[in-house]
Amino acid sequence: MGGVRRVKRAFSEEDVSSWLTIAEKATRFVAIFMALMLVVSLCRGEQRGDGAGDMASLKRTTMTMMMKRPCDEIYVVREGETLQTISEKCDDPYIVEENPHIHDPDDVFPGLVIKITPFKYR
Repeated sequence: MGGVRRVKRAFSEEDVSSWLTIAEKATRFVAIFMALMLVVSLCRGEQRGDGAGDMASLKRTTMTMMMKRPCDEIYVVREGETLQTISEKCDDPYIVEENPHIHDPDDVFPGLVIKITPFKYR
């Protein structure tokens, strides 16, 4: 019968070795490229003179962004917050119902991750 013969070809050690060499070079290139991009971005921040290259400026920018948008869909509880204050701040009166992992509304601690759905999006 005229069937199709299938030939299974295994890779030789030479093939594997050459591919590993190429992968190692590519990895090295990507690491060097990323390091250069980091250095360039830091230098550009210092050249502008606005302090964009320092950590304090980054923290201020982050805090400003958080003030403009106080509640994301995923919210991390901060020190001194209660479900009541978060509910008022984020306009979500159903926090307990949406977060089944909160068994006791009084047991809220910094670092707790909760789901927020502002009332205007319901």
